[in-house]
Amino acid sequence: MIHSIIQIITFQILFLVVYDLFLKRETFFNLNRIYLLLTPVLGFALPFVSLGFIQQSIPQEYIYQLPTVIISNNTSEAISSGTSFWFPSLLNFWLIGILFSALFFSWKFYKIAKLKSTVTPENFENFKLVVLPKTDTAFSFFKTIFLGENISEENKASIIAHEKIHIDQKHSLDLLFFEMLRIIFWFNPLVYLFQNRIATLHEFIADAKVIEQKDKKQYYQSLLSEVFQTEKKSFINTFFNQSLIKKRISMLQKSKSKKHAQLKYLLLIPAICGMLIYTACSNDPKAEEVQTVPQSDSEVMNKINELAEAIMKKGDMTPEEEKALKLLTTEAQPGEKVYNSVQEYLDETKGEDDVSVAFSEIEKVPTYPGCEGDNEALKKCFSESISAFVGENFNTKLGNDLGLVGRQRIVVQFKIDKSGYIVRATAKAPKPELEAEAIRIISKLPQMQPGEQKGQKVGVLYSLPIVFDVK
Repeated sequence: MIHSIIQIITFQILFLVVYDLFLKRETFFNLNRIYLLLTPVLGFALPFVSLGFIQQSIPQEYIYQLPTVIISNNTSEAISSGTSFWFPSLLNFWLIGILFSALFFSWKFYKIAKLKSTVTPENFENFKLVVLPKTDTAFSFFKTIFLGENISEENKASIIAHEKIHIDQKHSLDLLFFEMLRIIFWFNPLVYLFQNRIATLHEFIADAKVIEQKDKKQYYQSLLSEVFQTEKKSFINTFFNQSLIKKRISMLQKSKSKKHAQLKYLLLIPAICGMLIYTACSNDPKAEEVQTVPQSDSEVMNKINELAEAIMKKGDMTPEEEKALKLLTTEAQPGEKVYNSVQEYLDETKGEDDVSVAFSEIEKVPTYPGCEGDNEALKKCFSESISAFVGENFNTKLGNDLGLVGRQRIVVQFKIDKSGYIVRATAKAPKPELEAEAIRIISKLPQMQPGEQKGQKVGVLYSLPIVFDVK
């Protein structure tokens, strides 16, 4: 969830940067309006889009991360690897934010409705005019224009002409659209920035339409002659927002953009393509979380080059260790290749049992004894069986023996080879004793039914996060 939120904000920042750098100074106001309404929605949608043909062209990682196993005293549970421990709290926090945002919006809407109810409006052909006593405010909301009584008569005509453009172009719908986004995604600052940009654009559109009908110099004077005090409400079109006056006059003086400048909108194509490729890289087609865990040789494997007896003392050996020991204890025959070191031998034979297919593409996943069903059922049963096995066999006394407090995170990597045995088990943890315990448990897992691809048995790499909660 957090990853998706970060993606949404990042994509919206990119869209906003493109607008600010290349588009907002152009006079293609209608195209800019479409851009500002479309790109926030694209920013929300793209992180959840994963096109198959793009996914197929990107190499898949080979290590599948199992759900996290949480061990505490004598109990354990598995959670989705993409779910955080505080997800319920985060969801409640988001819902509380929505509630407060909705209440704030309702309060603003109530204030507008109250203004409208205190004065009898004058009805015109396409709009209603509400004259507010003893004020100099000027704004519109849907088909109603609110005009302060203190505004001079010579400016009222320009203001009404301006606000009628907002009404005709249905600008209030744009602002309400962003209000809804602000309620749902109240935590996203980009929504507020997009709403600010489109409110400014609305003023540019209305100004441009008015000066087609009126004298430009007279219109400038109506902008500058009086100081209007307008209460800020994000979903109304205010005529005199003092912070916008300079921008509006500057845009009125700007020459119309050349037609070839419309080519700038083509920047959307590489931007969207880049985002789709990114989401294809970060999202597995089946919504499985796949990670690469750094590989490292086991402790015994590092000692093979120093002393073969170290392996024999260890007792249980992995297939690689057996290969190495066999090499060390075998006398070379005439015509056979002689290896200068054990590592040279292992490097040359390494590919014999390596993974040849990504987990997300495997036709038949490895099967835990007793599990049945299709691939999805086998994955679920496998994860639950591994979680139960680790929970039952983990030595929880280690927490007290080592003087640990709080959550200790252990990451175990292992492979189910073509024979269904657990090999290459490695672990990373805050304490070596925790690493050894995790490897001990994983090594005790029963023989599995190996994975298959195109009728051939294949090895599959797994990563298993374990959270040891020491009370």
